[in-house]
Amino acid sequence: MVEADERYQNAGEKGRPHPDPADPPRRRANKQRGHGTFDNDRPPIAGLVGRGSGQIRLRVLLHSDRKELEPFVVDKTVVAVTVHTDEWKAYDHLPATGRARKAVCHAPGKREWARDDDGDGIREVHCNTMEGIWTGLRNFLRGFRGVSKHFLASYVAVFEWAYNLKCLTAEFVQAMVLRTLKAT
Repeated sequence: MVEADERYQNAGEKGRPHPDPADPPRRRANKQRGHGTFDNDRPPIAGLVGRGSGQIRLRVLLHSDRKELEPFVVDKTVVAVTVHTDEWKAYDHLPATGRARKAVCHAPGKREWARDDDGDGIREVHCNTMEGIWTGLRNFLRGFRGVSKHFLASYVAVFEWAYNLKCLTAEFVQAMVLRTLKAT
């Protein structure tokens, strides 16, 4: 089983000069609602987490539409996997790719965060694990006091690597030290 979700990260053009006076830099805290895009300084980040492995895969996208989300999910999952998502329509055609989809509805008035489909008392249909990973990513990015949307993919890649590392072994530290010594 895999969970898929997307989030929208406020990320402008930090560190880039604004030569056009008609295009001033955006004010702090881009409060646009709804689905963001790279163009409106709220690039979407797509995420997958394997419930068994705990491994995550993240990618910064230009838009959060089917054209970009579906290939990401198909590329990072195997056929016959069950993908747990929210109700976002970009995931609607996953069954046509050989992946089962189960969704929970977060819409106002229908708020559903987890559901027990098979009646065993365990609410297995949810994407709460991915929601928790978004909290970790947000906290990771907070220390940088804003990020440029042009470098957001690099920040996200570092977070993904650190999250998937899980355990710092002596062999890993030795390899890093040797690599550092060879570089100097």
